[in-house]
Amino acid sequence: MCGISGFIDFKKASNINILSLMNETLLHRGPDSSGLELMSSENATIGLGHRRLSIIDLSSSGKQPMQFKNHWIAYNGEVYNYVEIRQTLIALGHSFKGNSDTEVVLHAFEQWGKDCINKFIGMFAFVIINTLTQEVICVRDRAGVKPFFYYYEDNLFLFSSELKAFHKHPRFKKVLNRNSVAAFMQYGNIPTPHCVFQNCYKLKPGCYLEFSLNKPDNTLSDSLVQQTFYWNVYDAYNKPKLDIDFNSAKQQTKDLLTSACNYRMVADVPVGVFLSGGYDSSAVAAILQNGRMEKLKTFTISVPDIGLNEAEYAKQTSKILGTDHTEIECSQKDALNLIQDLPFYYDEPFADSSAIPTTLVSLMARKQVTVAISADAGDEVFGGYNRYDYLMRFGQKLRSIPGFARKGIAGIMDAVPANKIPFLKNKYNFPNRYEKLKSLLKEPSSEQMMLSLSEQFTDKQLAEFLNFTPEKLGTAYNSKELVNAGSSPLSYMMAIDYQTYLVDDILQKVDRATMSASLEAREPFLDHRVIEYAAQLPDDFKYRNGIKKYILREIVHDFIPKEKMARPKMGFAIPLASWMQNELKDMIEEYINEKDIQGQGLFNWEAVNRLKENFFSGKTEYDFKLWYLLMFQMWYERWMK
Repeated sequence: MCGISGFIDFKKASNINILSLMNETLLHRGPDSSGLELMSSENATIGLGHRRLSIIDLSSSGKQPMQFKNHWIAYNGEVYNYVEIRQTLIALGHSFKGNSDTEVVLHAFEQWGKDCINKFIGMFAFVIINTLTQEVICVRDRAGVKPFFYYYEDNLFLFSSELKAFHKHPRFKKVLNRNSVAAFMQYGNIPTPHCVFQNCYKLKPGCYLEFSLNKPDNTLSDSLVQQTFYWNVYDAYNKPKLDIDFNSAKQQTKDLLTSACNYRMVADVPVGVFLSGGYDSSAVAAILQNGRMEKLKTFTISVPDIGLNEAEYAKQTSKILGTDHTEIECSQKDALNLIQDLPFYYDEPFADSSAIPTTLVSLMARKQVTVAISADAGDEVFGGYNRYDYLMRFGQKLRSIPGFARKGIAGIMDAVPANKIPFLKNKYNFPNRYEKLKSLLKEPSSEQMMLSLSEQFTDKQLAEFLNFTPEKLGTAYNSKELVNAGSSPLSYMMAIDYQTYLVDDILQKVDRATMSASLEAREPFLDHRVIEYAAQLPDDFKYRNGIKKYILREIVHDFIPKEKMARPKMGFAIPLASWMQNELKDMIEEYINEKDIQGQGLFNWEAVNRLKENFFSGKTEYDFKLWYLLMFQMWYERWMK
């Protein structure tokens, strides 16, 4: 895993010094070596930058940017099946200088063009320049594990693994996209393909972007920068459900997971596994340790003084599986000290507080390994989130209420605000729940339930909070690609999550947290073969009688006794309300004050102040709203001033 950055400047005003400055912002992503390549074509100056974290082929033959014939590449990620592809290419007459997957990607592109992408099993983001045809292609992996930001304005195209590189180019204009700010306040992240800055975007997962250096009118426009899907999760969800018995499906799922896990052990450096003792990480650790003579290195973090302590469960699982286990214990002080660094690594506003323990465990694991296998996406692939439970339990009940009755109740609720209802108005989070129930009574669809469970601020609340009227961004939340969405609400919700929460929250969190420690994260559940198969499984293989991730649980029980796994799902919960009322109170006052809020012109100070006063007077249900605002203000201070 590495960091890439660069430019294509049709004004030919960019130089090697600018490229070097952009590249050095990504030092944490690739501390082992640095590479720069400056080229010139008839119409443009091209800069390719690379920071290397050596994982496969540690020799200089893996150095980037890399050239083969008329192709140049800057590449971040891993193609795990590169050995098989290499053998095929050798049979076709190719010869190789080294043993890196980068060289295989280049040769594959030379041999098959962009069709080579369909042969890759892995995570990747890369740019290839064809100096003969003057074509540029930018590619992001199917699930979006690897980030790819790009910007174009004023005849300048910039790309990078992280936004911070763009700030080093003198023609980058950091103008806020206010609609993205509004989206951040709702979701805690900025949904793909949008970005916090104008003219700046994220390449969609499963997409490639291409354009020509031979521009007919010397301008770079939307019509010339084309994105094309080469893979879409809905292609799997739109296939008929498999007609298969449960035991056969369980075995086939286990076989796929075994292949996905084993591929992710391919490395020339030490590899470890994040183990919490929950079903997802236990499945990965169990599959990898099974039949392996060498003990697998596993890691667990605990922060006992904030109640984050899965160490005992992980230790128990490790003992059963026989792994070489390390418990990493941190203090609340360690966790709090990380908060000031978050805006640097998450250089776009980001509010998932579990970034803190994820960064802590990454920093500690890096002392022993260079690659960590993570169990992210088990919930999205096999149906593990509580919101799926709410959908299955309550969605049908709401839809069974006659429309006239639902609308009548919602009308009464419109007339009676939450703060006017005796007794209930003082209940925890009642106003939020009241508003969300009202919206679901008006429209109890899977789409509305998904939005209701995903948004922190409702549209009404956001309108009161902002000093401007935003336009709703077009995102994957609004996708209509699932055929007959109403026939499988669970599939609808899981497909939306795979393209939204997974990409913009989970994967962004893990990428920045691990890369801050120069640690490569690999996710077996995000092998595209796994979701392509799991999407076709009958719903009751994933959610059965109130049991989430049913088929995955049954696979784990083949390795670990069921009674040893019986405990509530924990996650990386942070005591935000307690922190903000105590240890972080001064920080809130520093960053969320009338002068700064009024000066920005983005938020309504009266609404902001009311939020603070309500929270500090004991309404702890406002903790996430206040945390979102704090994270934005800290980001703004770091990158806009």
